Amino acid sequence: MKNLTNKHFVSSSFRDPAGFLFIEDGYLYRQINPTGFDDYFTLINSGLLEDLLTAGLLIPHEEITAYDQESPPEKIVIKPEEISFISYPYEWSFSQLKDTAELTLKIQKFAIRRGMSLKDCSAYNIQFLRGKPILIDTLSFERYHEGEPWAAYRQFCQHFLAPLALMAFTDVRLSQLLRVYIDGIPLDLASKLLPKKTSLNLSLNLHIHLHAKSQARYSDKKIEPNKEHRQLKEHQLLGMIESLQSGIEKLNWKPDKTDWADYEQFHNYSPAALEQKQEVVENYLTRSQSSMVWDLGANTGKFSRIATQQNINTISFDLDPGAVELNYLEAVKRGDHHLLPLVSDLTNPSPGLGWAHEERQSLLDRGPADTVMALALIHHLVIGNNVPLEKLAQFFSKVCNWLIIEFIPKQDPQVEKLMGVRKDIFQDYDQDHFLQYFSIYFDKLDQHKIEDSDRDLFLFKVKKS
Repeated sequence: MKNLTNKHFVSSSFRDPAGFLFIEDGYLYRQINPTGFDDYFTLINSGLLEDLLTAGLLIPHEEITAYDQESPPEKIVIKPEEISFISYPYEWSFSQLKDTAELTLKIQKFAIRRGMSLKDCSAYNIQFLRGKPILIDTLSFERYHEGEPWAAYRQFCQHFLAPLALMAFTDVRLSQLLRVYIDGIPLDLASKLLPKKTSLNLSLNLHIHLHAKSQARYSDKKIEPNKEHRQLKEHQLLGMIESLQSGIEKLNWKPDKTDWADYEQFHNYSPAALEQKQEVVENYLTRSQSSMVWDLGANTGKFSRIATQQNINTISFDLDPGAVELNYLEAVKRGDHHLLPLVSDLTNPSPGLGWAHEERQSLLDRGPADTVMALALIHHLVIGNNVPLEKLAQFFSKVCNWLIIEFIPKQDPQVEKLMGVRKDIFQDYDQDHFLQYFSIYFDKLDQHKIEDSDRDLFLFKVKKS
């Protein structure tokens, strides 16, 4: 057995008595405690583990501990396949959250057929691996006892159904409630925020509106699980899952009313300039020899795909949920295994959340990336959001080793549009000051002017301390 001294515990996994995650020598491991042995062995012996691995629904793992199920050791250690970037539900587009919900219900149906059930339906147990959602918590299963209620039913509704319904029927930006309610959106709140017409939707009425009323009615009453009328037979549980599946399948949202979803059709590049910009970015990416790229302000991912075509894992961030939705749908269509589009506002990026601010990592804590791309971005931050150039330079130096960045001067039509609605208080927004501030933290390796424009592309590398 591997020496497990000097463990670094993963702060997001402390709530489960059955086990926890830790990092040693740069590798991620999961320890299974004796309280989790029975369910873990059932997962293996029932055939469910093989089912899920074959279907690509559960993260594969390697068993580090040699053991005998008849007399197991005090702990079992497994080494799961690692995810290159951890993302969170409040960073996902509508279709990403919908796909993870459908995955969860599919896994639950597999489990019931093998005499098990999901005891945990947290959206945080799902991550994206090679472009597809996958369950990463091997300890999410327990033995299924017919007649008992589904323990994770409310959690599923709060983590998946409620936010999806709010995004589809009220406002897509309400997904950000998941940043406030990291244990899922309360059903009474979702019921109040949803339009009245959703009471006519069979699935939403049953699983959100009536569910919320039931919670309120029984919140202070003693639970008596053995009463006959409270028992849930297997066919009834499967019927509930089918109802949830049907309801989620019918939820849709189209990104036709957001600011940047159509940006690529209305940019200011001539065809020759756009082609040249793509060639320069491709060259800079090749020079950086990166394994992880963050494309900040990626819009629908045109330049992110230059990175993924080089087999670079790329996180494609944008603040517009419509652009991220289109980016994700295109990635799915292309079968792009290296691209992960996410919703992120750089002026208010994901913070550390949860217990001691450590259960969910901030964006900075998940960096740095090998390379950051900031194309047609910084004028929005400086002029649109009053972020000084010097602050930008400092921020970028924290999140990357290489930086591919575009400077767009005031005389550019896009900048003129921003300046047209506000007073010019940006006296140092010019290329000389841009280079002055960024030279504090970076070495300039290359500069390339884009033809038919006043724009320049730069390749920077963080200075060695």
